[in-house]
Amino acid sequence: MPAHGPLHGVRIVDVTSMVSGPSATMLLADQGADVVKVENPAGGDHTRASTNTRNGFSANFLNNNRNKRSIALNLKRPEGIAALMRLAAGADVFIQNFRPGVAERMGIGEAPVREAAPGIIYVSISGFGFEGPYAAKPVYDPLIQALSGLTTIQAGSDAERPRLVRTILPDKLTGMAAAQSITAALLARERTGEGQHVRLSMLDTIIAFLWGSDMAAQTFVDNPFPQARAASFIDLIYETADGHISVAVQSDREWAALARALNRPEWPDDPRFRTPALRQKNIDERLRLTQDALRPLGTAECLARLEAEDVPCAPVLTRREAITHPQTEANGVVIETEHALAGRIRQARQAARFSKTPTSVRMGGPALGEHTREILAEAGFSEAEAAGMIENGTAAVAGGENGT
Repeated sequence: MPAHGPLHGVRIVDVTSMVSGPSATMLLADQGADVVKVENPAGGDHTRASTNTRNGFSANFLNNNRNKRSIALNLKRPEGIAALMRLAAGADVFIQNFRPGVAERMGIGEAPVREAAPGIIYVSISGFGFEGPYAAKPVYDPLIQALSGLTTIQAGSDAERPRLVRTILPDKLTGMAAAQSITAALLARERTGEGQHVRLSMLDTIIAFLWGSDMAAQTFVDNPFPQARAASFIDLIYETADGHISVAVQSDREWAALARALNRPEWPDDPRFRTPALRQKNIDERLRLTQDALRPLGTAECLARLEAEDVPCAPVLTRREAITHPQTEANGVVIETEHALAGRIRQARQAARFSKTPTSVRMGGPALGEHTREILAEAGFSEAEAAGMIENGTAAVAGGENGT
């Protein structure tokens, strides 16, 4: 029997789809929460239809929905809403990521859910926010990258062509922020006995995320810089004779170590580079010299020299190389499990490791409606009632069974 995670005993009713909500609840499910994923019988979570599938399961769906149980309910029918409220009555958390106002129009906003479960943590995730001119607009990750300033930060300068981060950073960071906020709200309820409404948007999440390292020019209210200039003409990825590496030095000790590793004894005494402030001021010259010194050398030789002097460095790897690198293997972050229908799959484990309440993969991503009957039974529906709901289309089960 798998060990119980730190959130064992917490039940979450999850009405989210795509990535921001499902990634949040999968993190909590990995940590032991019982996540009841409520899906539309007509197709379920949109990511089920993504590319790269096996036996009806997309990799995208599996990678955001493990350790969850699926119930298929038609929330366009009053009976479906009533069933959802019975599920909420036995839950600690209710989470949805519809556009602002949609949950209320469906009859599953905070008020009716809280009537069914007064102490529940009600969570709303939006794209742009809950008020304002963009609140009701459709949203996808690239739009948040654009509106938040992330694309100009990724470009390196306001004067350069904006560039997307080539991963859905706003979606995934919002999922992590939501998971942290839910555990904080659960802790507050443990102390006060009161539930609350937690609201967060992808836009807010990314702007808050960027501020710690990328908004220095906007920090002092009376002295903002109207345009951000590139910090340097290149980033910290360097060409070698046969590939690329990353090297990052900050302190005087590291700068001197880099000079020794690359046989450039004159660098520490160069008046342009004597202090961290001067090295930042003259960053283009410093990086150009570093690139010129590294380019004739092979990657293996570069790394060997730098590691011998304890210079911070790492190889630049492809995705396949990254998951088979000795450090990744030593961390045990990539795991393989057997999915009942999708076969053997490879995923990343939960990042945090708990010494007393370890996490586990209890089940893979569920089939649509795989747990409909057992979840309805837990909510107090009789076998006959469940069969009737399945027969009349209020609920559905995996495999298209009609309950007769």
